Amino acid sequence: MKRIVLLRHGQSTWNKENRFTGWTDVDLTQEGVAEAVRAGELLRDEGFTFGKAYTSYLKRAVKTLDCVLDKLDEAWIPVEKSWRLNEKHYGMLQGLNKSETAEKYGEEQVHVWRRSYDVAPDPLPEDDPRNPRFDVRYACVPDAELPRTESLEQTIARILPYWHCVVFPSLMRYDSLLVVAHGNSLRGVIKHLKGIPDDRIAALNLPTAVPYVFEFDDALRLVRDYYLGDPEEIRRRAEAVARQGSAR
Repeated sequence: MKRIVLLRHGQSTWNKENRFTGWTDVDLTQEGVAEAVRAGELLRDEGFTFGKAYTSYLKRAVKTLDCVLDKLDEAWIPVEKSWRLNEKHYGMLQGLNKSETAEKYGEEQVHVWRRSYDVAPDPLPEDDPRNPRFDVRYACVPDAELPRTESLEQTIARILPYWHCVVFPSLMRYDSLLVVAHGNSLRGVIKHLKGIPDDRIAALNLPTAVPYVFEFDDALRLVRDYYLGDPEEIRRRAEAVARQGSAR
C-alpha cells in the first residue's frame, strides 16, 4: 500500500482576520502552530511515517510542515519546496476582509470568487508591489508563468504538471509522502485524484491542519481516502471555512 497525506497549513494571521490571502506570505497564529502540532501528534499516534515531504514557498505551509515533522521525529527526511504548490492567487482581493467584501458585492459573488472552478478575481496591475514579479523568491520563474490572479482551473493547471512529474512518481520510491500546502491548491489536487466534476468542487472546504489520507495500491490506483480525526469536529471546522464568505 502507498499513501499520500495532504495537509492544509494551520490557522494563519489572515485566516484569523478572515482576509483573502493567496500568495501573501503571512505567518501562523499561535493557534495555527498548535493545530500543526496536533496534526503531527495525530499522525504519530496513528503510526504514520514519511519518506519525503513537499510544501509551497509560503511560510504558513513551511512552518506547519516543520511542526509536523518535529512531532514525528522526522525532521531529517528530504523536503522539497515549490512555488507550484502555492495557494490560489486572489489578485486584487488579497488582503480584503471576506465578510466586508460580501457586504459590498454580495455573498453569491464572493462564493464564486472563493469556490467556483473557472472564475478569477480582477488581476493585480503590473506595477502593484504585491505582483509576484517583484518578489525575489520567484526570480527564477518565467514571468509568463507568474499569476496576477487565478481561478481554481488556472491553479490546477499550475499544480498538475508538478504533481504528475515530481510528486506522484515519488510513490514509486517512497511508500508514504506528505504534502503540506493550502486550501485551494489542495482542492485542486483532490479534484484530480477523486475525479470531482467542475460543478461540484465548490462544495469542498478543507479545514486547517486536518490530515487527509489517500491510499493507493501498488499500481498507484486510488483505493480509498479519509480524514484523520473526529468526524464531527472535522465537519464543524469545514462548515466554518464555508461560512467565511458570509456577510456580517
